[in-house]
Amino acid sequence: MSDNKEIAKREEKAMETTRALRTAIPSVDIYENDDEILLHADMPGVQKDAVSVNIDNGTLSLTGVRRLDNKGASNWTEFSDIEYVRRFSVPQSIDVQRVNAELKDGVLKLHLPKSEAAKPRMIEIKAA
Repeated sequence: MSDNKEIAKREEKAMETTRALRTAIPSVDIYENDDEILLHADMPGVQKDAVSVNIDNGTLSLTGVRRLDNKGASNWTEFSDIEYVRRFSVPQSIDVQRVNAELKDGVLKLHLPKSEAAKPRMIEIKAA
């Protein structure tokens, strides 16, 4: 009887670990030009409605959850549901109101436009 209780406890623990999502840090490429910072984050298998992009107090947070639609009993599994999480500090020169994002083929492209004050500008020299 006590063995059954221990097995039941072990099964409960095993079920808890299978429900939790593994967390991964997505690979990113970051480019900068005069107008914006462009960030590419690799999130394979993540659907648009499972992505979250937030900027709060100078921190950019990216999250995306990939859930696999499995049917039937598994014979072999090497990858599973996963949550991609990554955070960055955002410079104050970014115009947060104009930030936009797009997801295509598992790559999140995030456009972080620079504010007008942060863009380089040519200074006109006047003749004295």
